[in-house]
Order: sequence, then C-alpha cells, then structure tokens
Amino acid sequence: MRSICVFCGSRNGHNPEFETVAKQLANALVENNFTLIYGAGDIGLMGILADQVLKNSGQVIGIIPKHLCNQEIVHDALTELYITDNMLERKQLMLSKADAFIALPGGLGTLDEILEVITWRQLGQLDKPLCLVNTNDFYAPFISLLQSLVNSGFVDQSQLDCLPLSDSPGQAIDYLRSSLG
Repeated sequence: MRSICVFCGSRNGHNPEFETVAKQLANALVENNFTLIYGAGDIGLMGILADQVLKNSGQVIGIIPKHLCNQEIVHDALTELYITDNMLERKQLMLSKADAFIALPGGLGTLDEILEVITWRQLGQLDKPLCLVNTNDFYAPFISLLQSLVNSGFVDQSQLDCLPLSDSPGQAIDYLRSSLG
C-alpha cells in the first residue's frame, strides 16, 4: 500500500472550510487505498484528518518527537506510532516513509515541512511529489513569496513549477497518483 504524508495544522484555523477539506482528503485517501502518514496529533486539522481516515477503516501512521508528546495530545488509535528523539528525526522518517506529500492549511510547522521537501528535491536528495491544497487561496501568499525568490534570482523557476496547487483534495490525489505511476 502506498502512503501519503500530509502536512497540516495542529489547530483548526478560523475558516470552517479547512475542517471540511481535511475530511474530504481523509475520504479520498481511504478511497484510493493510501496510508496516511502525519504528525500523530489528536488536535486541530491533524486530529480531524486522522479521525476521518480511521472512521473509514483506513491506515494511519503517526510520527511525533518525544518532546511534543507532553505538549500535544497524541492520537491514541493510530495503526502505527513512531516516537522520535527530535524534530529532525521526525521529518527524516516522514520523508523516508512517504511516497508523496500533500499540504493542507497549517502554521509554521506546516511551512517548515513544505520547505524541507522543496529543499531536498532541489538538492536531489528526494524525488517524491508534493501538492498543496489551496483552500480559499490559502497558499497564494506563499506562492507569491516563492515567485519573488524566483524573480530575484535565488530559486529556479523549475522548483516552483514542481509545486502544484490543487483546488480540492480529489484533484491533489489525482495529481499524486499520476506522478507515482
């Protein structure tokens, strides 16, 4: 079974559409026989996503650093749970276990994870697709910043071209399925 690592918020955000899209993505993952890999939280969009996958009898792998086990509520019904020594190990394990990546709306941690994938791809250390679900143009300012980096000569346009925005979870899954072959 293939797996998709989803980066998303440990908060719900202010727009109820974010929760709806998290549930839609969970349904699409199960319908397409993908295992969910995520940050192991039971809160925010992470918790909503995992709960919905599990509700539909899907597989969920959570990966969390031990220092966050005390700060965040770790989901107690995961198919598999990995506790790492630190954030670096967490990201490395996520990157190695996943076949592809999707980003829903989220905060600084989500942006960090997206940039990690983009950077590893740019350096030739990772050849796995990533797609951003652009709920209500959430990622438009981020793409604008990246375009500014391209326009200023710090990033090649090809790096931005490999970062598709999808309008829906279904569209993101379709893109990743075609990329994975």
